Amino acid sequence: MKKTSFLTYFSPFKAHLGALLLSFVFASSAAWAQFKVDVSGVGLTQVPIAIATFKGEETAPQKTSAILLADLERSGQFRAVPNLGLSMDELSRPDHAMLRQKSADALVAGSSTRLADGRYEVRAKLWDVVSGQERGDYRETVAAADLRLSAHRLADWVYEKLTGEKGVFATRIAYITKTTGKYSLWIADSDGENAQSALTSAEPIISPSWSPKGNQLAYVSFESRKPVIYVHELATGKRKIMANFKGSNSAPAWSPDGRSLLATLSRDGGSQLYLIDVASGEAKRLTQNAGIDTEPSFSQDGSKIYFVSDRGGSPQIYKMNDSGSGVERVTFSGSYNISPALSPDGRWLTYISRVGGQFKVQVLNLSTGQTSAITETSADERPSFAPNSKLIVYATVLQGREALMTTTLDGKIKARLSGQSGDIREPAWGPYR
Repeated sequence: MKKTSFLTYFSPFKAHLGALLLSFVFASSAAWAQFKVDVSGVGLTQVPIAIATFKGEETAPQKTSAILLADLERSGQFRAVPNLGLSMDELSRPDHAMLRQKSADALVAGSSTRLADGRYEVRAKLWDVVSGQERGDYRETVAAADLRLSAHRLADWVYEKLTGEKGVFATRIAYITKTTGKYSLWIADSDGENAQSALTSAEPIISPSWSPKGNQLAYVSFESRKPVIYVHELATGKRKIMANFKGSNSAPAWSPDGRSLLATLSRDGGSQLYLIDVASGEAKRLTQNAGIDTEPSFSQDGSKIYFVSDRGGSPQIYKMNDSGSGVERVTFSGSYNISPALSPDGRWLTYISRVGGQFKVQVLNLSTGQTSAITETSADERPSFAPNSKLIVYATVLQGREALMTTTLDGKIKARLSGQSGDIREPAWGPYR
């Protein structure tokens, strides 16, 4: 994964001739749909949980219990109790004594039943093994094509029951791939599975950014031989040019209310930050200095904007008021810090730092100012927070292969979502849906 210098990356690109291929209706691709989730690391406070094989899932298109277990392990909050071999449904009576002997704190069992109309009824029950009490029942009827989504929603339900916080397993991620002569924008489940193509082009596509409602993506396309910002409706495939001013149009980021886009424009000379009204397309300039300002993002309440600037001589992360006033430097460790992403709860900032020629994901505690390097890889790119602020997705090179990774904020639990081939770039984690 080649890293481009800060100054080179934000200068105008030389686009190549090529035809644009749009996929206005999502089409699944077998080449990219299958991701293998490998979870590594050990957390300090993981809940030991037993997941029984669901009754009837052996004939279903998706194995609910396996998806459920992978989701919970990937969160970093749970670890599977091994070698149980349980096969139970929601009506079974669990052997709490045996489960306690195996050190299980919780148990999930259920069923996946095909109905006469072809749909599936998914049922599950959650038990607190320590107390021997039931914690709740889950029931949902879905089309066969939605069984994987149903399993993710079940995982969210279990996660919230046991942690008191919302899960993010039913959310989606966007990312870019580059193969020979082709760039593609993909939308996938949070575990990397079920990838669907939103856009394919012979020219570069960069900087995907989710709208607050998750129904649109903003991104930059070079199909016009220059960087132009588009807004893309995911349900219909309809696109709207949002910024095609003179010079470069790059780095779009949505406002929390979805009415505006932050962007880096060079229309007035130099790369500066602007606020673009989505309805009218009118652009208001926010920064004015001799350096490059780029990669903006709003705080969750919309009052602050975080961005990258080389105004001090090297790329560093700054913040300012939404009006452009009150600029303050945020990062002081290292001489090259880019790609900031603020956690939705406002407590953390993740970014990429160049350390000894290597690019690594960093996490900054905004209350204490303490910074932690949370990856051992050397070509990390574009970290993005999950909507519950508990996980980060990023792209990297691992064992010689391009990969999507998720990590907990302490870096202790990582999951690899590795594609079969190609250059995987710029993941963005979508909002709750």
